[in-house]
Amino acid sequence: MNIVQLIKKKRDGASLTKEELRFLVEGFTKGDVPDYQMSAFLMAVYFKGMSSEEGTELINLMANSGAQVDLSRVKLPKVDKHSTGGIGDKTTLILAPLLASCGVAYPTMTGRGLAHTGGTLDKFDAIPGFETSLTIKRFEELVATVGLGFLGQTEEICPADRKMYALRDVTGTVESIPLIVGSILSKKLAEGLDGIVFDVKCGTGAFMKTQPQASSLATALVAAAKAAGKQASALITAMNGPLGHAVGNAVEVNECVAYLRQGPQDPPPHAQLHELVMELGVELFAVAEQSLGKKRPNAGAVREMLEEALKSGKAYSKFLEIVSLQGGDTDALDQGLPLASKRIPLVANKKGYIRAMNGEQIGFALIELGGGRRKTTDKVDPSVGFWFEREIGSAVKKDEIIAQIFAKDLKSAESVRALLEDAIEIGSEAPAKPKLILERI
Repeated sequence: MNIVQLIKKKRDGASLTKEELRFLVEGFTKGDVPDYQMSAFLMAVYFKGMSSEEGTELINLMANSGAQVDLSRVKLPKVDKHSTGGIGDKTTLILAPLLASCGVAYPTMTGRGLAHTGGTLDKFDAIPGFETSLTIKRFEELVATVGLGFLGQTEEICPADRKMYALRDVTGTVESIPLIVGSILSKKLAEGLDGIVFDVKCGTGAFMKTQPQASSLATALVAAAKAAGKQASALITAMNGPLGHAVGNAVEVNECVAYLRQGPQDPPPHAQLHELVMELGVELFAVAEQSLGKKRPNAGAVREMLEEALKSGKAYSKFLEIVSLQGGDTDALDQGLPLASKRIPLVANKKGYIRAMNGEQIGFALIELGGGRRKTTDKVDPSVGFWFEREIGSAVKKDEIIAQIFAKDLKSAESVRALLEDAIEIGSEAPAKPKLILERI
């Protein structure tokens, strides 16, 4: 087959056969198809889409392009959550130990930041010693004995997706629904899960800017997961301003530790972050129960159980246990991960209400500080970031601090401050209270 002809075929809106897709994906995985040709194909898919048959075949090809995780000896229901990416989105670090402390296995394969959004793997890299480059056997052992484990995508698992994922980040093809579905589902199928909950973000800080776009993606994800024999549901959640106070890798880990620990010395959990954790936690527990053939449990009762696991310290103990077993420094977590030394405030330029935040611009501001990537080879500085004191709807006085900027030097801090000021709209009238959960699918 001729790769150029396959690119042209998709460019012109035609569907590829299973054999043609296999030739393309397997050739790219082996290195026979160069990056520039796969980039052209990805752009063609971005503009022309894929048929449902093509999408299903792409998922299967990527899922079977490498090794599979075998969790058959884990008798607990096995679930995972996938977020489509946002600003300050740190719920995986909280939900995994929380669900595992409540009798649900939570194996999760994590990824790095994509475009302006943060990545869970980058957050774990901020913890000294924490190792996500596990062997599949070690990952299986952790899930069997502890009830959870965090695995960075390796060369063994879904290598086709790993290579495509890296290209999409730097070629402007991240937002394609069939490519997103293929990337997400191939990894989740390779994890050996029983159920999946999708957190599909919608708003200025998300890849899907509008609710119809997010609904289309969520519907496609749930349908594809169910077609693969998995229990699945989705929440469409607002992603305009940051989720929680923290944006940046080390500062987000610190916020998660304070949330899980909930000690007298810790700030109270951010209300919106807590609400999303509870909503996703209830949904994950329900999917786990349904995967066992049980009825959907009472949401109020599940929420009470999750709240108790937090208050009792069970969830935090489970987090410390898995961090320790994966080589992480738990003392460093307790003391707080170090942040960049240059700290300057972002203050309100007038009195009023924060009416809107441009989440995407906040994400790119973090990249400007060195907390994200412009290209795949860039190193991420875990110590830089932001701590937002105020959110959409907050009343502010002139010169009141809205956020703190943690930077390596004053020049970059001042440059980023201008970006943040432009990303935050202050008006004289209070906006309507932002809605967090926009839709359930």
